[in-house]
Amino acid sequence: MTDLEKIELDKGKLLPVMEHFYTIQGEGAFTGKAAYFIRLGGCDVGCHWCDVKESWDPNLHPLMETEKIAEIAASHCKTIVLTGGEPLMWNLNLLTEKLKNLGCTIHIETSGAYKMSGILDWITLSPKKAGLPKPEVYEKANELKVIVFNNNDFKFATEQAEKVNDSCKLYLQSEWSKRSEMYPKITDFVMQNPKWQVSVQTHKYLNIP
Repeated sequence: MTDLEKIELDKGKLLPVMEHFYTIQGEGAFTGKAAYFIRLGGCDVGCHWCDVKESWDPNLHPLMETEKIAEIAASHCKTIVLTGGEPLMWNLNLLTEKLKNLGCTIHIETSGAYKMSGILDWITLSPKKAGLPKPEVYEKANELKVIVFNNNDFKFATEQAEKVNDSCKLYLQSEWSKRSEMYPKITDFVMQNPKWQVSVQTHKYLNIP
């Protein structure tokens, strides 16, 4: 990366884009809705069960001009999902401003481990034990999605739910490889704690990105 590219990256004029694609949102509150996903490279939280480990190193992904990726995304759909990796590692101000000017609604999927940036309409907080969310993200989260890999994650979910705002939706979602083991337990937990809902990765069952 050149010095100029680093400056442009810090300003948010360039971003490391791993992939971008038009698809159907498969998880959480907007399951089934058409959306354009922009997956940014870079994440240092390091979940061992992460299904996009190739996103972790931002240097592996091309830097794209913010205005260009915004225009491509908005030409397909007005619901945009920023994901990663960890998208809040980067300055999202220019990207989200451009998307807003193009009439878009902007969702983000984040661990919350970095400070907020950008204009965001819907914040899906998926906290990780290795890098807990910033207080401001807990306060602003619209949706808490806790990934359940083992029985200890139910306690973690309960602790995280105490930190978000009262209007935040609460979801439990099994880690994909553990789904046959964990979804029966998630079902029991939600029935005993009905403020929670079950989230399923429907896009994987439908074989779409």
